[in-house]
Order: sequence, then C-alpha cells, then structure tokens
Amino acid sequence: MTETAVCIGSFTAVKTLWEVRIQKINEELRKEKEFRQRLLLVWEERAALAKLKEKIINEDGRAILRIEEEEWKTLPSCLLKLLHLQEWQLHRTSLQKIPQFIGRFHNLVVLDLSRNSIESIPKEIGQLTSLQELLLSYNRIKSVPKEISNCISLERLELAVNRNICDLPPQLSELKKLSHVDLCMNQFTTLPSALLNMPNLEWLDMGGNKLQELPDAIDRMENLHTLWLQRNEINSLPETIGNMKNLSTLVLSNNKLKNIPACMKQMTNLRFVNFRDNPLELEITLPPCENTEEEEQQEMYGIEFMHLYIQESLKKTDSLNMASH
Repeated sequence: MTETAVCIGSFTAVKTLWEVRIQKINEELRKEKEFRQRLLLVWEERAALAKLKEKIINEDGRAILRIEEEEWKTLPSCLLKLLHLQEWQLHRTSLQKIPQFIGRFHNLVVLDLSRNSIESIPKEIGQLTSLQELLLSYNRIKSVPKEISNCISLERLELAVNRNICDLPPQLSELKKLSHVDLCMNQFTTLPSALLNMPNLEWLDMGGNKLQELPDAIDRMENLHTLWLQRNEINSLPETIGNMKNLSTLVLSNNKLKNIPACMKQMTNLRFVNFRDNPLELEITLPPCENTEEEEQQEMYGIEFMHLYIQESLKKTDSLNMASH
C-alpha cells in the first residue's frame, strides 16, 4: 500500500510539473504570436502610410490626398499622421465608411468622397469648422446628421444620387455661408424647411426627386439665382414664385404642370427657363424666326414660350369672363 501511494504521489507530481511546463510553453507561444501580429500590424501600417504619402500632391498651395479607382474599403488609422492635409479626393475606391477620426483633420477645406459606397456620415464631421466643400454624391447615404450645421465655413454641399435621402435637419439653416446645394436623384417629397431658411443659398438642384408641389414660402430664398426641378411630379406653381426677383435659371422639364402662372411675367431677371415635357393645357406655337441664327437661339419651351403662354392664357381667361357676363 505504501509503495502504491508513493508511485501515485510521484506520478501526480510529474503530471503537475508537465502541466506547468506546457502552460508556460503555451503562454510563451501566445506572447510570441501577439508580438508577431503587432509587428505585422506595424509593418502593414508603415506600408499603408508609405502608399498614402505617394498619393499626396501639392496643388495651388494645398496638400491634397488624391486616390482614384483603387480598392480602399476602409481608411487606416495611420492616416492620422497626415493631419496637415487640406483636401481629400477619393473617387471610385469602394470606400464603405467615413472614419470617426475624420474630426481630427481640422485643416480640411475640401472633403470629396464622391462615387463610393458610403452608407452614413459620422457626427464627428461637425468638428471640421474650416471645411468649405462636402461632396458625397453617388454613395448610399440615407440620412444627414444635424452636426453638419457646425461646419460653419461650408459653402458647397453635394449629396446627389444617393437615392435614399428624404429630408434635411432644420439645423442646416444655420450655415450662413452655404450657397450651393445639390440634392438631385434622392427621395424628397417636399422642399426641406432648412433650404427655405438658408440666408445665402444661390444654387439648388432638386431634380429627380418626388416633389409634388413647391411651398408658398419658396420666395424666402431671396438670393437664389439657379433652381433645377426637372424630373419631379410638380403639378402647379405657387403665386409667390413671382417674388423671386433674383432667379435667373429655372428648369421645370418633365413634371406635371398644366399651366404657367401669370405672376411669372414679373420675374424680370429670368434668363433661362425650361417647361419641356409637361402636360400644359394650351398649345403654343412660337412665331417664325427671321434667320437661322435666331432659330438656333430660340428655346422651344423657354422664356419666349413662357411669355407667349401667359399672354394666351390671360386672353383665354378674359374671353371666358366676358362670356360668363
């Protein structure tokens, strides 16, 4: 019994010793693996940083990161070593996400990430107080964060062809310098109130949406000179549109307009207008041109057409009123 106990005790001691040794070996192997992984990450970051540095150009005194048609689904954190950058121009890179560390690039003046696969805009973008241009057209963005209203230097905002954006946060009206907004090819059913209250908005594209009407308050956009509303479902224009004295370009092709309001003859600065492909009730034939040059300049559904349409419409109304009396 004693010999048996001794044997069992010796075996247990040896087993424990081997278990300790195996555990120690496994721990060393784990540490070695972690070290190799860290080393690999360091080398990958160095390689990525070197690759990014190759993409930096200096143009008009600006440091610009320009990447075209290369695979960059994510942006590495080593990009933070390039905080001096003033522009990002990343096109057709399959980028899926704007990194949260974007907010640390306080020198950014232009952020152009058009034609990628971005699905959302991080709220950290609001930390870019020097940003003048935010260009995110041709992506998959579904909503716009209110934090963009903190980009106090913003002059140009482009969100065209994201196809799913249907509203803007009202806080965007706080952008005092914003003058150019492109929202075409999305899902807007009404003109966002944020646009109506932007003090310096001059150029707006809302083409290719689902607008059915324009708000009566449209004349709040006092500084607007260009308005694109093609390919919508607008069936009438508010009388207040006649108050938009600074509007020089108005595109209303491919809508559901049946008439042109007489108030539009008051829009003395209007230089280009297009009513093509609308189910207008009156058939208007423009007078023949005296020469070929005039004919080429004549817009079939342009300014001359608009004035003649209003004239004929008023005549028809007068005739109906006289007949009723």
